[in-house]
This record gives sequence, structure tokens and C-alpha cells, in this order.
Amino acid sequence: MAETDPKSVQDLTNVVQTLLQQMQDKFQTMSDQIIGRNILNIFSTRIDDLEKNIADLMTQAGVEEIEGVKEPQVKEGQGS
Repeated sequence: MAETDPKSVQDLTNVVQTLLQQMQDKFQTMSDQIIGRNILNIFSTRIDDLEKNIADLMTQAGVEEIEGVKEPQVKEGQGS
């Protein structure tokens, strides 16, 4: 059996290390993207829930939102 050439072993080691590093970099990039999307989805869901809760509270209080008016309007017969 022939002896293994140290240069060939070193070359193979370098190739494997490079491939593993590339795989690690790609995995990290994908992980970062997934985490980023999840955070955006969580915030989006929370904002949607908050908007719905505010709308429900406004309805319960008899306040209706009028397009283009900054201050809420109280429905007649409600409020103080």
C-alpha cells in the first residue's frame, strides 16, 4: 500500500474545512433571516391585536372614528 502524500492530505483537509465554513455561513444567514421574519410577524400580530382592542374599546365607549378627524367623536346620547 502506498503512503499518503502529506500535501494531498493537507489539500483535502483545507477543502473540507472550506466547505464546512461555507455551510456554517449559509446556515447562519438562513437562521438570521428566519429569526428576523419571526420577529416581524410577532410585532405585526401584536399591532393588529392592539388595533382591534382599541377599536373594540372605542365601540364600547360609544366613540366612532371619523375619517380625517384627529379627535374621536362621541355618538349622540352617549358620553357625559
